[in-house]
Amino acid sequence: MHIYFSGIGGVGLGPLAEITRDAGHQVSGSDREEGLMTRQLRVSGINIAIGQDGSQINLAHTSQPIDWFVYTAALPEDHPELVYARDNGIRVSKRDELLAHIIEEKDLKLIAVSGTHGKTTTTGMLIWAFKQLGLPASYAVGTTLSFGPSGKFDPSSEYFIYECDEFDRNMLHFEPHLTLITSLDYDHPDTYENPHVYKDAFVTFLEQSGYCMLWEKDLRYLGADPRADLEAYDEFLDLGHIKLAGDHVRHNAYLVERAVGRLFPDVGRKQITSALNDFPGTARRFEKLAENLYTDYGHHPVEIAATLQLARELSEHVVLVYQPHQNVRQHEIKDDYTDCMQLADEIYWLPTYQSREDPNLEVLTPEQLSANLVNRDSVHIANLNDELWISLQKHRDSGSLILCMGAGSIDSWVREHVQS
Repeated sequence: MHIYFSGIGGVGLGPLAEITRDAGHQVSGSDREEGLMTRQLRVSGINIAIGQDGSQINLAHTSQPIDWFVYTAALPEDHPELVYARDNGIRVSKRDELLAHIIEEKDLKLIAVSGTHGKTTTTGMLIWAFKQLGLPASYAVGTTLSFGPSGKFDPSSEYFIYECDEFDRNMLHFEPHLTLITSLDYDHPDTYENPHVYKDAFVTFLEQSGYCMLWEKDLRYLGADPRADLEAYDEFLDLGHIKLAGDHVRHNAYLVERAVGRLFPDVGRKQITSALNDFPGTARRFEKLAENLYTDYGHHPVEIAATLQLARELSEHVVLVYQPHQNVRQHEIKDDYTDCMQLADEIYWLPTYQSREDPNLEVLTPEQLSANLVNRDSVHIANLNDELWISLQKHRDSGSLILCMGAGSIDSWVREHVQS
Protein backbone atom coordinates (compact mmCIF):
# COMPACT_ATOMS: atom_id res chain seq x y z
CA MET A 1 0.00 0.00 0.00
CA HIS A 2 1.01 3.61 -0.58
CA ILE A 3 0.24 5.54 2.61
CA TYR A 4 0.43 9.33 2.72
CA PHE A 5 0.84 11.21 6.01
CA SER A 6 -0.40 14.78 6.23
CA GLY A 7 1.50 16.40 9.10
CA ILE A 8 4.28 13.83 8.90
CA GLY A 9 6.64 15.95 11.00
CA GLY A 10 4.41 15.71 14.08
CA VAL A 11 5.28 13.61 17.12
CA GLY A 12 2.34 11.31 16.42
CA LEU A 13 2.64 10.75 12.68
CA GLY A 14 6.42 10.83 12.26
CA PRO A 15 7.15 7.63 14.20
CA LEU A 16 4.13 5.93 12.62
CA ALA A 17 5.50 6.74 9.16
CA GLU A 18 8.75 4.95 10.05
CA ILE A 19 6.86 1.92 11.35
CA THR A 20 4.68 1.79 8.26
CA ARG A 21 7.74 1.88 6.01
CA ASP A 22 9.43 -0.87 8.06
CA ALA A 23 6.25 -2.97 7.83
CA GLY A 24 6.66 -3.04 4.06
CA HIS A 25 4.45 -0.20 2.82
CA GLN A 26 5.34 2.73 0.58
CA VAL A 27 5.35 5.97 2.57
CA SER A 28 5.23 9.64 1.62
CA GLY A 29 3.87 12.77 3.24
CA SER A 30 3.93 16.49 3.81
CA ASP A 31 4.21 19.12 6.50
CA ARG A 32 4.02 22.89 6.74
CA GLU A 33 7.69 23.30 7.67
CA GLU A 34 10.90 21.47 8.39
CA GLY A 35 11.60 20.22 11.92
CA LEU A 36 13.49 17.61 13.94
CA MET A 37 11.17 14.84 12.79
CA THR A 38 11.09 15.70 9.08
CA ARG A 39 14.88 15.83 9.00
CA GLN A 40 15.09 12.43 10.70
CA LEU A 41 12.57 10.95 8.25
CA ARG A 42 14.45 12.30 5.24
CA VAL A 43 17.65 10.65 6.48
CA SER A 44 15.77 7.34 6.67
CA GLY A 45 14.73 7.72 3.02
CA ILE A 46 11.07 8.81 3.33
CA ASN A 47 9.87 11.26 0.68
CA ILE A 48 8.56 14.46 2.32
CA ALA A 49 7.12 17.58 0.73
CA ILE A 50 7.16 20.92 2.53
CA GLY A 51 3.92 22.80 1.89
CA GLN A 52 0.29 21.68 2.01
CA ASP A 53 -1.62 23.63 -0.62
CA GLY A 54 -2.84 20.47 -2.40
CA SER A 55 -0.21 20.33 -5.13
CA GLN A 56 2.08 18.14 -3.00
CA ILE A 57 -0.44 15.33 -2.51
CA ASN A 58 -1.52 15.59 -6.13
CA LEU A 59 2.07 15.03 -7.25
CA ALA A 60 2.46 12.04 -4.90
CA HIS A 61 -0.85 10.50 -6.03
CA THR A 62 -0.01 11.01 -9.70
CA SER A 63 3.37 9.36 -9.23
CA GLN A 64 1.96 6.36 -7.33
CA PRO A 65 -1.76 6.14 -6.40
CA ILE A 66 -2.30 6.70 -2.67
CA ASP A 67 -4.27 3.93 -0.92
CA TRP A 68 -4.55 5.45 2.57
CA PHE A 69 -4.45 9.07 3.74
CA VAL A 70 -3.52 9.50 7.43
CA TYR A 71 -3.84 12.91 9.04
CA THR A 72 -3.22 14.66 12.33
CA ALA A 73 -6.12 15.77 14.53
CA ALA A 74 -4.97 19.36 14.06
CA LEU A 75 -6.01 19.30 10.38
CA PRO A 76 -9.19 21.34 9.70
CA GLU A 77 -12.01 19.79 7.68
CA ASP A 78 -11.39 22.16 4.75
CA HIS A 79 -7.66 21.44 4.58
CA PRO A 80 -6.60 21.12 0.90
CA GLU A 81 -5.01 17.69 1.36
CA LEU A 82 -7.94 16.25 3.29
CA VAL A 83 -10.35 17.59 0.69
CA TYR A 84 -8.19 16.14 -2.11
CA ALA A 85 -8.09 12.70 -0.49
CA ARG A 86 -11.85 12.56 -0.05
CA ASP A 87 -12.53 13.88 -3.56
CA ASN A 88 -10.29 11.17 -5.02
CA GLY A 89 -11.81 8.27 -3.09
CA ILE A 90 -8.73 7.64 -0.96
CA ARG A 91 -9.25 5.87 2.37
CA VAL A 92 -9.01 8.49 5.14
CA SER A 93 -8.27 8.05 8.86
CA LYS A 94 -6.35 9.38 11.83
CA ARG A 95 -3.24 7.59 13.11
CA ASP A 96 -4.88 5.18 15.56
CA GLU A 97 -6.74 3.24 12.87
CA LEU A 98 -3.58 2.62 10.85
CA LEU A 99 -1.52 1.66 13.89
CA ALA A 100 -4.18 -0.77 15.12
CA HIS A 101 -4.21 -2.27 11.61
CA ILE A 102 -0.42 -2.84 11.66
CA ILE A 103 -0.46 -4.30 15.20
CA GLU A 104 -3.20 -6.74 14.19
CA GLU A 105 -1.63 -7.48 10.79
CA LYS A 106 1.70 -8.38 12.41
CA ASP A 107 0.13 -10.20 15.40
CA LEU A 108 1.86 -8.05 18.04
CA LYS A 109 1.06 -7.64 21.74
CA LEU A 110 0.62 -3.99 22.68
CA ILE A 111 2.44 -2.44 25.63
CA ALA A 112 0.74 0.94 26.12
CA VAL A 113 2.25 3.80 28.10
CA SER A 114 -0.43 6.32 28.99
CA GLY A 115 -1.18 9.07 31.51
CA THR A 116 -1.12 12.85 31.67
CA HIS A 117 2.58 13.30 32.40
CA GLY A 118 5.69 11.23 31.74
CA LYS A 119 4.52 9.19 28.75
CA THR A 120 7.38 10.05 26.43
CA THR A 121 10.17 9.50 28.94
CA THR A 122 8.65 6.23 30.17
CA THR A 123 8.13 4.94 26.62
CA GLY A 124 11.72 5.89 25.82
CA MET A 125 12.91 4.01 28.92
CA LEU A 126 11.01 0.89 27.86
CA ILE A 127 12.54 1.01 24.39
CA TRP A 128 15.99 1.57 25.88
CA ALA A 129 15.60 -1.30 28.35
CA PHE A 130 14.51 -3.69 25.59
CA LYS A 131 17.49 -2.66 23.46
CA GLN A 132 20.02 -2.93 26.30
CA LEU A 133 18.69 -6.33 27.35
CA GLY A 134 18.68 -7.70 23.80
CA LEU A 135 14.90 -8.02 23.65
CA PRO A 136 13.37 -7.37 20.20
CA ALA A 137 10.60 -4.76 20.09
CA SER A 138 8.57 -2.70 17.68
CA TYR A 139 7.65 0.73 18.99
CA ALA A 140 6.45 4.30 18.53
CA VAL A 141 7.41 7.24 20.73
CA GLY A 142 6.44 10.89 20.30
CA THR A 143 9.93 12.39 20.10
CA THR A 144 13.34 11.81 18.57
CA LEU A 145 15.76 9.40 20.24
CA SER A 146 19.56 9.42 20.37
CA PHE A 147 19.63 5.61 20.35
CA GLY A 148 17.30 4.79 17.46
CA PRO A 149 14.48 6.01 15.22
CA SER A 150 11.24 7.33 16.73
CA GLY A 151 9.28 4.45 15.26
CA LYS A 152 10.33 0.95 14.32
CA PHE A 153 8.85 -2.34 13.20
CA ASP A 154 10.99 -5.36 14.05
CA PRO A 155 9.70 -8.52 12.36
CA SER A 156 11.23 -10.66 15.12
CA SER A 157 9.37 -8.85 17.91
CA GLU A 158 6.48 -10.13 20.00
CA TYR A 159 5.64 -6.74 21.53
CA PHE A 160 4.78 -3.27 20.31
CA ILE A 161 5.68 -0.45 22.74
CA TYR A 162 3.46 2.59 22.22
CA GLU A 163 3.17 6.05 23.73
CA CYS A 164 -0.62 5.89 23.94
CA ASP A 165 -1.88 9.46 24.12
CA GLU A 166 -5.27 10.38 25.55
CA PHE A 167 -5.67 13.41 23.25
CA ASP A 168 -8.53 12.99 20.77
CA ARG A 169 -9.42 9.78 22.71
CA ASN A 170 -6.63 8.00 20.85
CA MET A 171 -6.04 5.49 23.66
CA LEU A 172 -9.61 4.19 23.53
CA HIS A 173 -8.97 2.65 20.10
CA PHE A 174 -6.65 0.04 21.62
CA GLU A 175 -6.88 -3.05 23.86
CA PRO A 176 -3.34 -3.40 25.25
CA HIS A 177 -1.76 -6.56 26.55
CA LEU A 178 -0.10 -4.43 29.26
CA THR A 179 -0.71 -0.80 30.24
CA LEU A 180 1.48 1.52 32.30
CA ILE A 181 -0.16 4.66 33.73
CA THR A 182 2.52 7.21 34.57
CA SER A 183 0.68 10.08 36.31
CA LEU A 184 -2.84 11.52 36.09
CA ASP A 185 -4.20 15.09 36.13
CA TYR A 186 -6.97 16.72 34.15
CA ASP A 187 -5.79 17.85 30.70
CA HIS A 188 -6.96 18.35 27.10
CA PRO A 189 -10.14 20.35 27.79
CA ASP A 190 -10.71 20.53 24.02
CA THR A 191 -11.26 16.75 24.06
CA TYR A 192 -12.68 16.18 27.58
CA GLU A 193 -15.15 18.85 28.69
CA ASN A 194 -14.56 18.29 32.42
CA PRO A 195 -12.42 16.20 34.82
CA HIS A 196 -15.16 13.58 35.26
CA VAL A 197 -15.16 12.77 31.55
CA TYR A 198 -11.36 12.61 31.59
CA LYS A 199 -11.33 10.17 34.51
CA ASP A 200 -14.07 8.03 32.94
CA ALA A 201 -11.97 7.69 29.78
CA PHE A 202 -9.04 6.32 31.76
CA VAL A 203 -11.29 3.93 33.69
CA THR A 204 -12.57 2.61 30.35
CA PHE A 205 -9.01 2.33 29.02
CA LEU A 206 -7.89 0.31 32.05
CA GLU A 207 -10.84 -2.02 31.59
CA GLN A 208 -9.81 -2.53 27.95
CA SER A 209 -6.30 -3.54 29.04
CA GLY A 210 -5.22 -7.07 29.83
CA TYR A 211 -3.11 -5.96 32.81
CA CYS A 212 -2.31 -2.54 34.29
CA MET A 213 0.49 -1.03 36.38
CA LEU A 214 0.04 2.35 38.06
CA TRP A 215 0.52 4.33 41.27
CA GLU A 216 -1.93 4.24 44.17
CA LYS A 217 -2.37 8.02 44.00
CA ASP A 218 -3.60 7.72 40.42
CA LEU A 219 -6.01 4.95 41.32
CA ARG A 220 -7.37 7.25 44.03
CA TYR A 221 -7.57 10.10 41.52
CA LEU A 222 -9.85 8.07 39.27
CA GLY A 223 -12.37 7.80 42.11
CA ALA A 224 -13.58 4.45 40.81
CA ASP A 225 -12.55 0.83 41.01
CA PRO A 226 -11.82 -0.23 37.43
CA ARG A 227 -12.87 -3.78 36.66
CA ALA A 228 -9.34 -4.60 35.59
CA ASP A 229 -6.39 -6.75 36.60
CA LEU A 230 -3.84 -4.32 38.00
CA GLU A 231 -0.97 -3.59 40.36
CA ALA A 232 -0.98 -0.25 42.20
CA TYR A 233 2.25 0.87 43.86
CA ASP A 234 2.84 3.09 46.88
CA GLU A 235 4.17 6.39 45.53
CA PHE A 236 6.37 6.76 48.62
CA LEU A 237 8.41 3.64 47.85
CA ASP A 238 12.15 3.87 48.44
CA LEU A 239 13.61 4.16 44.92
CA GLY A 240 17.21 4.61 46.01
CA HIS A 241 18.38 1.80 43.72
CA ILE A 242 17.45 3.94 40.69
CA LYS A 243 20.23 6.47 40.15
CA LEU A 244 18.59 8.76 37.58
CA ALA A 245 18.05 12.45 38.40
CA GLY A 246 14.52 13.63 39.15
CA ASP A 247 11.95 12.12 41.47
CA HIS A 248 9.38 11.73 38.68
CA VAL A 249 12.00 10.12 36.41
CA ARG A 250 12.79 7.56 39.11
CA HIS A 251 9.09 6.77 39.49
CA ASN A 252 8.77 6.31 35.73
CA ALA A 253 11.81 4.01 35.74
CA TYR A 254 10.26 1.89 38.51
CA LEU A 255 7.18 1.24 36.34
CA VAL A 256 9.46 0.13 33.51
CA GLU A 257 11.46 -2.07 35.87
CA ARG A 258 8.29 -3.83 37.03
CA ALA A 259 6.90 -4.13 33.48
CA VAL A 260 10.03 -5.73 32.04
CA GLY A 261 10.23 -8.04 35.04
CA ARG A 262 6.64 -9.17 34.48
CA LEU A 263 7.07 -9.73 30.74
CA PHE A 264 10.45 -11.45 31.06
CA PRO A 265 10.65 -13.19 34.47
CA ASP A 266 13.95 -14.85 33.53
CA VAL A 267 15.70 -11.45 33.30
CA GLY A 268 17.20 -10.46 36.65
CA ARG A 269 16.03 -7.29 38.38
CA LYS A 270 19.60 -6.03 38.85
CA GLN A 271 20.17 -6.40 35.12
CA ILE A 272 17.03 -4.37 34.35
CA THR A 273 17.93 -1.66 36.87
CA SER A 274 21.48 -1.42 35.52
CA ALA A 275 20.12 -0.83 32.02
CA LEU A 276 17.71 1.85 33.27
CA ASN A 277 20.42 3.68 35.22
CA ASP A 278 22.23 4.25 31.92
CA PHE A 279 19.16 5.74 30.21
CA PRO A 280 20.33 8.74 28.10
CA GLY A 281 16.94 10.50 27.97
CA THR A 282 14.87 11.64 25.01
CA ALA A 283 14.68 14.81 22.95
CA ARG A 284 12.86 17.76 24.53
CA ARG A 285 12.56 16.06 27.93
CA PHE A 286 15.12 17.90 30.03
CA GLU A 287 17.41 17.72 27.01
CA LYS A 288 20.80 19.36 27.42
CA LEU A 289 21.57 21.67 24.50
CA ALA A 290 24.69 23.32 25.91
CA GLU A 291 26.38 23.90 29.24
CA ASN A 292 23.72 24.99 31.76
CA LEU A 293 21.05 25.14 29.04
CA TYR A 294 18.13 22.67 28.83
CA THR A 295 14.92 22.39 26.83
CA ASP A 296 11.76 20.60 27.97
CA TYR A 297 8.34 19.95 26.42
CA GLY A 298 6.43 20.29 29.73
CA HIS A 299 3.59 22.80 29.81
CA HIS A 300 1.42 21.82 32.76
CA PRO A 301 1.94 23.02 36.38
CA VAL A 302 2.60 19.47 37.61
CA GLU A 303 5.21 18.94 34.89
CA ILE A 304 6.82 22.30 35.65
CA ALA A 305 7.18 21.48 39.35
CA ALA A 306 8.59 18.01 38.62
CA THR A 307 11.12 19.27 36.08
CA LEU A 308 12.26 22.08 38.36
CA GLN A 309 12.81 19.49 41.12
CA LEU A 310 15.01 17.54 38.70
CA ALA A 311 16.90 20.71 37.74
CA ARG A 312 17.55 21.57 41.40
CA GLU A 313 19.22 18.18 41.87
CA LEU A 314 21.78 19.39 39.33
CA SER A 315 22.08 23.08 40.25
CA GLU A 316 21.36 25.32 43.22
CA HIS A 317 20.38 28.18 40.89
CA VAL A 318 17.70 27.61 38.24
CA VAL A 319 16.21 30.15 35.82
CA LEU A 320 12.95 29.14 34.12
CA VAL A 321 11.78 30.40 30.73
CA TYR A 322 8.15 29.37 30.33
CA GLN A 323 5.89 29.47 27.28
CA PRO A 324 2.29 28.43 28.13
CA HIS A 325 0.64 26.24 25.52
CA GLN A 326 -2.83 26.79 24.05
CA ASN A 327 -5.07 29.55 25.38
CA VAL A 328 -8.07 27.24 25.87
CA ARG A 329 -5.92 25.08 28.15
CA GLN A 330 -4.76 28.12 30.12
CA HIS A 331 -8.35 28.89 31.05
CA GLU A 332 -8.55 25.43 32.63
CA ILE A 333 -5.24 25.45 34.53
CA LYS A 334 -4.73 29.14 35.37
CA ASP A 335 -5.64 28.61 39.05
CA ASP A 336 -2.97 25.90 39.32
CA TYR A 337 -0.15 28.38 38.77
CA THR A 338 0.60 28.86 42.47
CA ASP A 339 3.59 27.02 43.93
CA CYS A 340 4.66 25.05 40.83
CA MET A 341 7.56 27.44 40.05
CA GLN A 342 8.85 28.08 43.56
CA LEU A 343 12.11 26.21 42.88
CA ALA A 344 13.04 28.74 40.17
CA ASP A 345 15.18 31.74 41.20
CA GLU A 346 14.02 33.78 38.21
CA ILE A 347 11.10 33.23 35.78
CA TYR A 348 10.76 34.64 32.29
CA TRP A 349 7.09 34.30 31.31
CA LEU A 350 6.25 34.36 27.59
CA PRO A 351 2.93 34.92 25.79
CA THR A 352 0.87 31.76 25.29
CA TYR A 353 1.64 29.74 22.16
CA GLN A 354 -1.73 29.39 20.44
CA SER A 355 -2.97 26.22 18.74
CA ARG A 356 -6.46 24.79 18.07
CA GLU A 357 -8.08 27.80 19.78
CA ASP A 358 -11.62 28.93 20.54
CA PRO A 359 -11.82 32.41 18.97
CA ASN A 360 -14.48 33.44 21.49
CA LEU A 361 -12.17 32.99 24.49
CA GLU A 362 -10.28 35.92 25.97
CA VAL A 363 -6.55 35.46 25.46
CA LEU A 364 -5.07 35.39 28.93
CA THR A 365 -1.95 37.54 29.35
CA PRO A 366 1.28 36.59 31.12
CA GLU A 367 0.34 39.06 33.85
CA GLN A 368 -3.00 37.33 34.41
CA LEU A 369 -1.57 33.82 34.37
CA SER A 370 1.30 34.55 36.76
CA ALA A 371 -0.69 36.67 39.21
CA ASN A 372 -1.15 33.92 41.83
CA LEU A 373 2.39 32.57 41.91
CA VAL A 374 3.83 32.45 45.41
CA ASN A 375 7.07 33.83 43.94
CA ARG A 376 5.40 36.37 41.64
CA ASP A 377 8.18 38.88 42.40
CA SER A 378 10.57 36.63 40.49
CA VAL A 379 8.59 36.91 37.24
CA HIS A 380 9.79 38.91 34.24
CA ILE A 381 7.36 39.30 31.33
CA ALA A 382 9.35 38.50 28.20
CA ASN A 383 9.26 37.67 24.50
CA LEU A 384 11.37 35.41 22.31
CA ASN A 385 13.84 38.03 21.17
CA ASP A 386 17.50 39.05 21.39
CA GLU A 387 16.92 40.89 24.66
CA LEU A 388 15.79 37.65 26.31
CA TRP A 389 18.73 35.70 24.90
CA ILE A 390 21.22 38.27 26.25
CA SER A 391 19.62 38.03 29.71
CA LEU A 392 19.82 34.23 29.64
CA GLN A 393 23.47 34.32 28.64
CA LYS A 394 24.22 36.50 31.65
CA HIS A 395 22.51 33.98 33.92
CA ARG A 396 24.49 31.13 32.35
CA ASP A 397 27.74 33.05 32.76
CA SER A 398 26.98 33.43 36.46
CA GLY A 399 26.52 29.66 36.79
CA SER A 400 22.71 29.36 36.73
CA LEU A 401 20.98 26.46 34.97
CA ILE A 402 18.57 27.72 32.29
CA LEU A 403 15.43 25.63 31.74
CA CYS A 404 13.30 26.49 28.68
CA MET A 405 9.84 24.89 28.94
CA GLY A 406 6.92 24.72 26.52
CA ALA A 407 5.43 22.70 23.67
CA GLY A 408 5.38 25.57 21.18
CA SER A 409 8.02 27.70 19.44
CA ILE A 410 10.38 28.08 22.41
CA ASP A 411 12.25 24.88 21.59
CA SER A 412 13.12 25.85 18.02
CA TRP A 413 13.99 29.38 19.19
CA VAL A 414 16.53 28.25 21.75
CA ARG A 415 18.02 25.65 19.37
CA GLU A 416 18.52 28.29 16.69
CA HIS A 417 20.33 30.56 19.14
CA VAL A 418 22.57 27.75 20.36
CA GLN A 419 23.55 26.92 16.79
CA SER A 420 24.13 30.54 15.71
